[in-house]
Order: sequence, then structure tokens, then C-alpha cells
Amino acid sequence: MATTKHPLYIIKIGGNVIDSSENLYHFLKDLTAIKADKILVHGGGKVATQISASLGIETQMVDGRRITDVETLRVVTMVYGGLINKNIVAQLQRFGTNAIGLTGADGNTITASKREVKEIDYGYAGDLDNKSVNVESIEALLQAGFTPVFSALTHDGDGQLLNTNADTIASALAVALAKKYDTTLIYCFEKKGVLKDLDNEDSLIKDIDKAHFEQLKTEQVIHSGMLPKMDNAFSAIAGGVSAVIIGHAGDLKNISKEKPFGTKLSN
Repeated sequence: MATTKHPLYIIKIGGNVIDSSENLYHFLKDLTAIKADKILVHGGGKVATQISASLGIETQMVDGRRITDVETLRVVTMVYGGLINKNIVAQLQRFGTNAIGLTGADGNTITASKREVKEIDYGYAGDLDNKSVNVESIEALLQAGFTPVFSALTHDGDGQLLNTNADTIASALAVALAKKYDTTLIYCFEKKGVLKDLDNEDSLIKDIDKAHFEQLKTEQVIHSGMLPKMDNAFSAIAGGVSAVIIGHAGDLKNISKEKPFGTKLSN
């Protein structure tokens, strides 16, 4: 007889939460209300850009991706792994969630390889593979009652920290931990979910399976900026993740109320 897997929520937050102390306060309170095991993943690009500017370090972006030279790596390590991560952990402790802030180097939880130089040199950017996540270390933290809070930093196993996309980290965690848990991956951002009309919040598409997604792509209904996130979501589902939810950070409270929110993607 198959044993039932424990539910696990892996939640990624974007700048609209991190950049507002009020939004972050309410979000972390709602996160605490989720009584199942949970993992939080965050970036903090806007803050890193602001602090870089104050230090006279130019931020270089290509197609929305940060070029991470040596000086930029120092900044994102301070901002992601320090300032933002520890602020989130302290706020979660305030609400009674026993959080522990991590980079991928802590507990050897997430390893990555430095991105190969092709047309563009992204510097110290990390790419993940299907062996990147150390399931045993993370499971030990969850079983000890901790809520891991991952910043967007990994390591190469040879002493080098790497700047790694937070969406990618969240997806890799969800797929790897799906072997042990009933994982739901949640991307929280500033819209209610996947919209038919980007300017109309009432045009929310509540449920999308793989066949429906292919149809929506063919009909060019979905905004192009959402397509990479959805492609990643369906890759995660193919990798064993139960469901992916894309929705507004302010609606996370619906999880603890067992009410649907945002757009639910499933097989």
C-alpha cells in the first residue's frame, strides 16, 4: 500500500512584496497561517540595483537577466543573503514561524554550475541541473520544524557563490522534493494570475492544463512575458510537482482557508 506524501508548499515572492514593508508584513503573516511544511524563495533585484548605484557600481542587464561581475556578486550576496533574507527571517520569527535563512551553500543545499559563456558572458551566474538540490539536507530542516527561506544564491562546490534565478531555484526545489512530498509550487506576483487581458484583472484564467496551455499559446491569448514562467511551470509538473499556482501575493491567505486563488496549472 502506497504511503501518503506530506504536503509541501514552495512559494516564490517577487519585488512587489519585498519592496514594500506593508506588503511583506501581510504576506509573511499569511505564510505563517499555512500549517503545512513550507519553503520560501526570494530574490531582491530592485534593492540590489539601488545599493549598486549608491556604491557607484553600474548594473548591466541583458533580456532581464543581471550580468554578475565580481563587484555585483559582492552586492547581491550582501543584499540577497544578508539584508533581505535576514529581514524576512526576523519578521517570520515575529509571527511564530521558526524560519532559517539560507543560500545554497548553507548545508550544501543547492549546488550550481557557472553559466557557460556563449554570445554573452553573464559572469558569476549559476545554472541548476537535476542533481543540484540536496533533498536530504532540506528534509532534515523540515523535519526539525524549520521553514527554510532561500535567497537567490547557490554555490559550485568549489568555494564560489553564484547568483541564480529565484524562479529557477523554486522550480528545482519543487521537482526534487516531489520525490518525498506532495509539492505545490506557488509563484506570487502583482497580478491575480494568468490573464486573458493584461489590463483587466477580471479576465483571470482559473485553471489551465497542458492541452489548454498549448491552445492558448497558439491563439496568442497569453502575454508573452508570462510564457517563460508557464513553460517552467509545466516542466515542474512533468517532473512530479502536483500543481503550480500563479497568483497575487495578497491572496496567499486562501491557502490556509482551503480556497482557490490565482491560476492553477496541472496535467
